[in-house]
Amino acid sequence: MKPLGVGTKTKQEALESLQNMTHDLKPISIEEYQQRIEKAQRYMQDNDIAALYLNAGSNLKYFTGMQWYASERMVGAILPAKGDVQFIAPYFEIGTLLDYQVVEGPIHGWQEEQSPYQLFLNVLEQHRIGSDAKIAIDESAAFFIFDGIRNLAPSLNLINGKEVTAHCRMHKSENELKLIQRAMDMTLEVHKATASMLYEGITTTEVEAFINEAHKKVGAPSGNYFVIVLFGKASSFPHGVKDPQKLKEGDVVLIDTGCKVHDYLSDITRTFVFGEATERQRAMWQHEKNAQAAAFEAAQIGNTCGDVDKAARDYLASVNLGPDYQTPGCPHRTGHGIGLDIHEWPYLVKNNPQLLATGMCFSNEPMLVIPDEFGIRLEDHFYMTENGPKWFTEPSHSIDDPFGLAK
Repeated sequence: MKPLGVGTKTKQEALESLQNMTHDLKPISIEEYQQRIEKAQRYMQDNDIAALYLNAGSNLKYFTGMQWYASERMVGAILPAKGDVQFIAPYFEIGTLLDYQVVEGPIHGWQEEQSPYQLFLNVLEQHRIGSDAKIAIDESAAFFIFDGIRNLAPSLNLINGKEVTAHCRMHKSENELKLIQRAMDMTLEVHKATASMLYEGITTTEVEAFINEAHKKVGAPSGNYFVIVLFGKASSFPHGVKDPQKLKEGDVVLIDTGCKVHDYLSDITRTFVFGEATERQRAMWQHEKNAQAAAFEAAQIGNTCGDVDKAARDYLASVNLGPDYQTPGCPHRTGHGIGLDIHEWPYLVKNNPQLLATGMCFSNEPMLVIPDEFGIRLEDHFYMTENGPKWFTEPSHSIDDPFGLAK
């Protein structure tokens, strides 16, 4: 007997059950980008940081709204502790960058034979930032950018920009939470549709293709942001295996996927058995659910990120799994932050002293790996409120009713 909601529809019926869920959403406003800049500048002023370099990527997007990709060329922005944001780019890209600009500010261009690092220093000088100032460099910037600046200005005090970026990004605004919530809702509907169209003999590749189309159907323009589909023993490899598998009766099915909505991400994992679960599969599934619940209960204001990880791991140790990060047990951290990046600060990992605070968002996924047998990962996300944690999506109900359809 299959779990409730598994293998009940054709692919076409499953797709037709979905509809666009994004019509009422609003992207991040120019006012919110300005608020983010002001928050960063207050922190920089309080901590004697003269400027923050934002490289092309999610940090540039978060503070300025400009969507650009990191490459071998320096494209980014300088956010001074006081004053307007200053963009840096190759001259030949300026026209295109103007189309992507949300927060206004001058774009300083460098020709291909010129040094962008010297231009960086020139902009600092124009803003009366001294040669021994403390400058935060985007933690995601390639080493060549840090190295280029350091070689030209060894007296600058270059620090990890995470101090500023994580300080701002780890606390989500009301609109950020709404966008993440909708992305999660969309992916959960995709999970339900995907489970409904499974049949013996279907390949992981076919399931991945369906999930991509299903995400488009619910309103994610690019389909999946990522997808992992694993059957049987392959499910014991947390991030997958090289070759596709075919679904067999009795296989553990692990599906981990997410999409992007106005640049904000979802990430949900469901695990169940295709057919009648064995007693061992049932026991491990329930241990995973209990560990997830223990982590959620420990996520209280004033506790640390490490406390949450410890709660999940303590439960697993109590049933002779682990201990710590050993297998059979949970070999990776309990959870990660999420927002513009699929993995971002803070992290629910052993001994992390970061205090939980309102607006923080986390995955909760203390995955169980039973080597050479199977893996169980139940992943939902929660965010912190003044009264404690709140789920974006309710956890999987049971191994026989993973989506709570009988409730």
